[in-house]
Parts: sequence; structure tokens; C-alpha cells
Amino acid sequence: MVQRVGVIGAGQMGGGIAEVAAKAGSDVLVWEAKQEFLDFGKAKIEKSLAKAVERGKLSAEDRDAALARLTFTTSLEDFADRELVMEAIIENEEIKKDVFAKLDAIVEDKTAPLCSNTSSLPIQSIASATENPGRIIGLHFFNPVPVLKLVEVIPALTTSEATVETAKTYATEVLGKEAILAKDKSGFIVNFLLVPYLLSAVRMVEQGVATKEDIDTGMKLGASHPMGPLTLADMVGLDTCAFIADVMHEEYGDPSYACPPLLRRMVQAGHLGRKSGKGFYDYTSGK
Repeated sequence: MVQRVGVIGAGQMGGGIAEVAAKAGSDVLVWEAKQEFLDFGKAKIEKSLAKAVERGKLSAEDRDAALARLTFTTSLEDFADRELVMEAIIENEEIKKDVFAKLDAIVEDKTAPLCSNTSSLPIQSIASATENPGRIIGLHFFNPVPVLKLVEVIPALTTSEATVETAKTYATEVLGKEAILAKDKSGFIVNFLLVPYLLSAVRMVEQGVATKEDIDTGMKLGASHPMGPLTLADMVGLDTCAFIADVMHEEYGDPSYACPPLLRRMVQAGHLGRKSGKGFYDYTSGK
């Protein structure tokens, strides 16, 4: 069973993946490009674990044990002995390809899976940047990672069966996730359905069909959704929504994936949702 894992990126997704892996008993090495980003990510993990203790979800002993399993670095060279690596950095294809090419050369076990948490980019394109494409696979977690049980497993055309089995087994048997298998097509399963839904809600606001509050209430009470689409878009990040929409629209040419002008303008204005304090809702004033 995989024991030594690596996480590339200590942001919202990378930090969540690292936290879950450490709580599950893995030896976790976390990388960020700059020390300041690494320190910020470490602090967020510590805060999340502290909250879990406060809420009675985790004992103080288990928190301390999880923290002891976490190591932080700004050097990719430290990943040489990792048995599985999960990448969760910016959704930029060229940057991801560069990181995977480096990891492929550094990680000594050439069968150790190198997994991308991309939500929309082609796994095959990332694999094409490596000398060992059979070890590259998509492992797409959902935010917040410590709470949501799902993970999408996405093999590329060149991904080996052994890589699929190792990655899926780690996600399910170690991390306790429910795994679903998706083709390497932009959006995979969840975003293939979710993105047009979110964009439709944005268009409804744009066209004055209803207020944002009534749109969200309608889907919560009329469709039993835990939150409305505009609240969800704010949580995902409006820049992320726009980026995924652009990638999927380019791949499929389907107008349902076209980014609405309102969403584009909000991103240009820096209104990115919860992370910026303002999106469709104002989080600085609690509105």
C-alpha cells in the first residue's frame, strides 16, 4: 500500500488533499514554489485541523499525529522517494506540463502515479510532456476536500492499468473517498453537467429573469440542492468558473459552455466570489 505521498500546491485544494492524506496516515510532503505560499498553506491546514478538534470531529491526539506526518518544502527534488504524487496548482496547462516533466524525472520509482487535480484540462496533454506517460492520471477532488467524498479518476489513453488501480485504491481505501471513473474529456463527469447549470444561473441574472436570491432559493427548495447555483459559483471562484467554461467551450463548441459577459466582467473587476470577499454576494458584510 502507498505510504509516502506528495502534494504539489498548498492552496485551497492542495492543502485539503494534504490534510486528508495526513489524517489517513500517509507520510505527506507538500510543495509550493515560494516559502510565503508554503507558510500560508501550512497555517490553513493547522487552522482546519484545529476547527475539526473544536467541533468534535477529530481528537487532539489525531490532530497532532496528522501534523507530525506533514513535511513542507520548496524543492521538487525532495519528491524523489514518493510513491504517489498529487498535483493541485494553477489551472494553466503549460505550467502543469512543466511541473509534471520535472516530477517524472525526479520521482525515482517510474511506476509511481503522478496525479493531476485539474478540473478541465486534458490529462493526455499533461502526459505528453513526460517520458513515462503510463504513470500520469487525473485524480480530481472536490472542494472542500475534507468534507466532500467524491473523487473522479481520469485515465489518459496512455495511462497504464496499474496506475489506474494504484490511484483508485489509494483514493478509496486510504483516503476514504468514493471514486468514479471518467473519460479524458474536458469537464469529466461533474463539471460536464455542473458548468452549464452555473452559467445558466449567471445568464438569468444577466437577463433579469429573477434576483440572485430567488434563483438560489428556487434551486434549494424546488430541487433540494444544498445551496443555490450563484452561491456555489461564488464558493468555486468566479475566475475558476470562467476558466473552465472557456476550456470546455473551446473543446466542444457548445454555446451552453460559453462564458456569459456578466461573469467575464465580474472576473475583470476582481469580484471572484468568497476568496475575494465579493462575487454575486458580498462576503465582507455578510450579505
